[in-house]
Amino acid sequence: MTATPRPVALPVSSETPPTAYDRPAEYDDFVAERDVRVPMRDGVELCVDIYRPRTEEPLPALLAFAIYNKDLQGPDIAETIPPQPSWSPLWCGPQEAGDTRFLTSRGYIHVIGSPRGIGKSQGGGERTWDSYDLIEWIAAQPWCDGQVGMVGISGFGAEQMHVARQRPPHLKAIFPFDPRGAYGTLGGFREEYPGGVVHLFRYLVSHFGVFHQDKGAPGELSAEKEVLWKEAMNNDDYKLHPHLYNVLTMKGQHLPAYFEVLVDPYEAEGTVERSEREIAGIDIPVYTGSGWYAYTYKTHLQGAQTYWRHLDKAPKKMLFAGPAHLERPFHGLHSEILRWYDHWLKGMDTGVLDEPPVRYWVTGANEWRTGEDWPLPETQWTPFYLNSWERLRPTPFTPASADDTIPPDSFVQMPLTHTRQVAGLRYLSEPLSEDLTIAGPAVLKLFAAIDQEDTNWIVTLSDVGPDPSVRTVREGERDIDESLPKRELTRGWLKASNRALDEQRSTAWKPFHKLTRAARRPVVPGEVVEYEIEILATANEFRRGHRICLEISSMDTPTGVAGATNAEYVPYHVCSSRTTLHHVHHNTLYPSRLLLPVIPREH
Repeated sequence: MTATPRPVALPVSSETPPTAYDRPAEYDDFVAERDVRVPMRDGVELCVDIYRPRTEEPLPALLAFAIYNKDLQGPDIAETIPPQPSWSPLWCGPQEAGDTRFLTSRGYIHVIGSPRGIGKSQGGGERTWDSYDLIEWIAAQPWCDGQVGMVGISGFGAEQMHVARQRPPHLKAIFPFDPRGAYGTLGGFREEYPGGVVHLFRYLVSHFGVFHQDKGAPGELSAEKEVLWKEAMNNDDYKLHPHLYNVLTMKGQHLPAYFEVLVDPYEAEGTVERSEREIAGIDIPVYTGSGWYAYTYKTHLQGAQTYWRHLDKAPKKMLFAGPAHLERPFHGLHSEILRWYDHWLKGMDTGVLDEPPVRYWVTGANEWRTGEDWPLPETQWTPFYLNSWERLRPTPFTPASADDTIPPDSFVQMPLTHTRQVAGLRYLSEPLSEDLTIAGPAVLKLFAAIDQEDTNWIVTLSDVGPDPSVRTVREGERDIDESLPKRELTRGWLKASNRALDEQRSTAWKPFHKLTRAARRPVVPGEVVEYEIEILATANEFRRGHRICLEISSMDTPTGVAGATNAEYVPYHVCSSRTTLHHVHHNTLYPSRLLLPVIPREH
């Protein structure tokens, strides 16, 4: 007998979901109308580019609309700088409006524009309704068949959710991938700064901005804002970062949006209730998602999951891509975008609703999987307990035993004025006896004491190994090999003074912190305090022989110079200017533990 050869296992891309859908291009050319002026309801004119397939037939339109410069988008730029991987020095995050040639060739009009006060659009007035008015203007044009969808990611995704809350009549469906945070307007404090720990992402990417802004002398502030400003100016943690202090001194004349975060790093009262009410009112189909890469700047990964939880009036889908950022100019996911809009705007049978609503990439296994909801209904929330000597054990502490008196582990962190060395603690499981898959958010319940009134808790989850070692007393076998491969999966953050929980919204798998100024509670030095630290979602298969690794620290450092980082989307955090001693407790009374979303094995 001759054996039938097995098919070759080709690599699968974490940037491209396994969607077989495509159809031949219908149009081989398009008409470009650039810098078209579109009047808003108050007379302010926006500036947009319109790319139409060369035909007299009215077609559906896909709008890409965001605060990023429209002149960085479009087919001309893509010709000069073809799509770059995230590790390319020419990768530019804001190039996110979509592939014009792909969309127009398949029968869609691609409109790219900016709100008032951005780039070539006029300024003045209130921009809340700009995308609403632009959608209705597009639908009324002779080249449009009256149906409008939206395309583009990140800032372009945030605008989709913003206008969907307003329910313009001619907006029929949206595809807001990387949609920014759901709590707030076009994103907000909670999901951009999990746990209330401020970082530098907005400072870094603001340099791509084309906001209309005439800098003058430091402006006048309201009496209330003046008090907050003086408090911020006296914050030694800010003084540690001269580039941030520079923003503060200008009283909103420089990077005004980031200035507001620095002077009032809290969530405004009522934001949560208002946002949840508005999201629940969205009644058009929504395809959202993000990628495991997005834990670095948090807002997109968090926002997609929040939208998913509160959208309940229309069809919805969600996709989580892998750990590498999508290429720029953005052209990924376009087969899935086409499948979505061919269904909703062209009435084609694309099968987009005939499969499970959630699709996610599993690192380690390097494959796509599906689910019926998120978190996955089959999740087994499994605790691992912190133990002495860097151990992470699956069994709880035993009451009335030696476990009662295990002493705490400790680390001291000096500020960046003294060191670049990040201090911390590490906890490792034994090498796994079989593959173990996690998918979803995780939580660290931590019992700890510090000798200051505040600190930042920074928690890192990693996959370490494979590790063939067996630890014994013999020389060469006592320590875990420091050269073992290590792959960081995700992180979690919590400012100690922001530990107060909203008990009504918190779940076992998602602590919901209040994050308002009124809820702030300084730590009593020396007191053992309970913290619940949300670790942002991921999906990973820890292979047999690998170890689960949890690291706890309170500081990270810039990877570049002069306040910059090596990559625009990997920010560092504003950490303490004070040397701080941290004690992490783990015993019967203080059972510090990591809760992981373990997915049962299929037999």
